[in-house]
Amino acid sequence: MLLSQKLYVILQSVVLYLKKIILYIYIYHMTPRERDPLIVGRVVGEVLEPFNRTISLRVTYNSRDVTNGCEFRPSQVIGQPRVEIGGDDLRTFYTLVMVDPDAPSPSDPSLREYLHWLVTDIPATTGATFGQEVMCYESPRPTVGIHRFVFALFQQMGRQTVYPPGWRQNFSTKDFAEAYNLGLPVAAVYFNCQREGGSGGRRR
Repeated sequence: MLLSQKLYVILQSVVLYLKKIILYIYIYHMTPRERDPLIVGRVVGEVLEPFNRTISLRVTYNSRDVTNGCEFRPSQVIGQPRVEIGGDDLRTFYTLVMVDPDAPSPSDPSLREYLHWLVTDIPATTGATFGQEVMCYESPRPTVGIHRFVFALFQQMGRQTVYPPGWRQNFSTKDFAEAYNLGLPVAAVYFNCQREGGSGGRRR
């Protein structure tokens, strides 16, 4: 009996080891696009169409950079972030969208997407403060689950060609981009956020 128990433990260890090897092989053979955190986090698909990044986008809250999948608490994102964009021609303008696709809860996102911020007419090489804030910043305050907050940058056809929607809830970044001929995003980044006292938990 003791021998069979030892064999069972050994077999379990071997199976676990083999599973890890298979996982490492799978990750190694994934294409760079499949490893893209925007795809892994389902931002591409649920919020944005597949795109290739063509311009730099830097978003910071109190000197801390937003990187894909990082976590912030509501108390850390009360004030609007600093946003810097790249490019090389001040005559090129961009629109910045910030949305929550998990409102009011990831398991029942009936308000998807909730529009938190909308800035238009941002000249290349500058930042959000140089654009027109047509929908003021509303700080994230998730109450249930882990929410994704997505920043997406679009190149405009020209200046003063993009206008705000009439409401924040049930906004669609894809439809908005299509309505104003913005095309695909030129850059995007997202962070996760849950209620202040939350720990771990599930996104869905």
